[in-house]
Amino acid sequence: MAASGCRVVMVSNQQQELERCADELRSAYSAEIWPLYCDLARNEAVDELFGICQQKGLEIDILINNAGIFFFKELKGEVCEVGDKMLFLHVITPTRLCERFGEGMKARGRGYMLNVSSVTAGMSAPGLTMYAATKSYLRSFSKSLYYEMKPYGVGVTVVCPGAVSTGLYAVLPVLVKILKVAGKFGLVYSPEKLVRKALTAMFRRKRCKTPGWFNLLFAPAVNALPKRVVNRVWAKVSEKTEN
Repeated sequence: MAASGCRVVMVSNQQQELERCADELRSAYSAEIWPLYCDLARNEAVDELFGICQQKGLEIDILINNAGIFFFKELKGEVCEVGDKMLFLHVITPTRLCERFGEGMKARGRGYMLNVSSVTAGMSAPGLTMYAATKSYLRSFSKSLYYEMKPYGVGVTVVCPGAVSTGLYAVLPVLVKILKVAGKFGLVYSPEKLVRKALTAMFRRKRCKTPGWFNLLFAPAVNALPKRVVNRVWAKVSEKTEN
């Protein structure tokens, strides 16, 4: 977005990385950047962020909800505590951000919203119990909001990528190994490639974008697996993750 000449408000709970990235963008593109340190997995986050933008006189014409968290574990104990953050980042916060900033877009008669879901939104798989469910909400929410915002000249797009080569999956070493192999066959997207496809879809006002033929087939293929196969795979994966 900075390379396209946009003024950018960046929000993250990683303050040092946020400041460094903002400096790099200012240097590379002479862009106006506002780095805002904020933990979006809190009930007060949306009000704080909206208030800061109002104080600074910033009109948000493009809203990109990309904050997220990932874990691949059985739903129990400490996982439920992390799951609360996931619910905020994938469900509550993006919903509230779309509502708060969407009101201004509707009044101005223009704007774009881009929500990042996942190909797992169409899957039912152990280990992804909360992740897939929250991403499913984000996809359904966005596809419905598309119709509500269209009469006001505001576009709503949801992108449902498969694996992307970021640090998101570092929590599970075995998954990192699998993704490395998949990357050799072009089945894992680079962040830059995914961004290009997502922004193109957003500016074309597409309702939903699932990049790559493999990703279109992946969720139906997983759902078609016999239950006994899923049980066996999950038993082996659980054993490795616990060890």
